[in-house]
Amino acid sequence: MLQPRQDGIYVDATVGAGGHAEDILRSAQGCTLIGLDRDESALEIAKERLKEYDSVHLVKENFSNMGAVVNGLGFFRVNGIVLDAGVSTMQLKAEGRGFSFLKDEPLDMRMDQGRGLTAEKVINGYTERDLADIIWKYGEERFSRKIAKAIVRARDKSPVRTCMELAGIIEKAVGRKGRIHPATRTFQAIRIEVNRELEELSTAIQSGADLLETGGRFCVLSYHSLEDRIVKHAFRKLAKEGVFNIITKKPLAPGREEQILNPSSRSAKLRVGERV
Repeated sequence: MLQPRQDGIYVDATVGAGGHAEDILRSAQGCTLIGLDRDESALEIAKERLKEYDSVHLVKENFSNMGAVVNGLGFFRVNGIVLDAGVSTMQLKAEGRGFSFLKDEPLDMRMDQGRGLTAEKVINGYTERDLADIIWKYGEERFSRKIAKAIVRARDKSPVRTCMELAGIIEKAVGRKGRIHPATRTFQAIRIEVNRELEELSTAIQSGADLLETGGRFCVLSYHSLEDRIVKHAFRKLAKEGVFNIITKKPLAPGREEQILNPSSRSAKLRVGERV
């Protein structure tokens, strides 16, 4: 969908460990790749992975600031952008980051370790009403009020410090049915709040659209309905303004074979727009 070419300039707005970036560099040898990520450890891995390629620029920055990054490097238009809005498996598995309810580690959840707001501050500092609203808005969790009440009741006795402690509070409050852990939606909601993910995504799409050359493509991968809704509406707005041609009338999803090979892809949706 990206259709990279050898003389092109491409932005991987969420470079992570460099998987998408490497595919772009391999398929269009000689192109320029600008990779952004706010996770310092991810950038170090990407730097090592992409060291054999020329014209690679890796920058620690939020994807919403891609315009300033690209301009700061002396470029004013690009031929394509990839933005993968999901949390990487590497981040979920990283020790001490606090993304997983399966680990007994501090509640952190920051993609950028330099930011001040942590999951622990949200859990122990927000009011019961604000917690319930966040869990409902960002997690689409129907038991949001019950979960918020249970968290406040627990923290009144002693602060909630670890992922497993929070997961246990949630499971005790709502019970466990089916394969999906009852803490899944709450952890998603807290992570989105800590990292301001949805606000950043809306800004990034507008910023990216302004950077694209005519014919340049913007490929966005999302992993839950909130993200996908933002991408869909942003692309439709750009199309209505005459800026975009929407390539994917419906989002592309992984086939059965890909889901077997890569289980974490099962909820992925890809939307693609082209600058006109």
